[in-house]
Amino acid sequence: MKIFNIVFVVLFIIFAGLQYNDPDPYIWVPIYMYSAVFCYLAARQKFYPVGYGVGIAIYLTYATYKIFDRNGLIDWFEVHHAESLVETMKAEKPWIEEVREFFGLLICVAVLGANWVYSVRLKKRL
Repeated sequence: MKIFNIVFVVLFIIFAGLQYNDPDPYIWVPIYMYSAVFCYLAARQKFYPVGYGVGIAIYLTYATYKIFDRNGLIDWFEVHHAESLVETMKAEKPWIEEVREFFGLLICVAVLGANWVYSVRLKKRL
């Protein structure tokens, strides 16, 4: 788990840094940095299941919003026929930005969830 968390610390810091030209960096920098901090702590064998749970709850709530939002995930599937999200890094179409944000939230949920499960199993072994 140490290597897993170190990799995600680096990735989340890069993700946060790439938000400098985003229309809403004040939302996305804290989202990615929150995950980076908890991965850093987990890499140092310090686990905070409540912190993981809070992050997961917030991220899943926001991801649910991104599913049903205008230009969200459903719109991307139904109206835009799951158009490629990776043709260009400049998201000129709003649904591309919304869907990328949705998947970013899922990555955060998956990583925090993996740390939460690991911490609970580790606590049971001790």
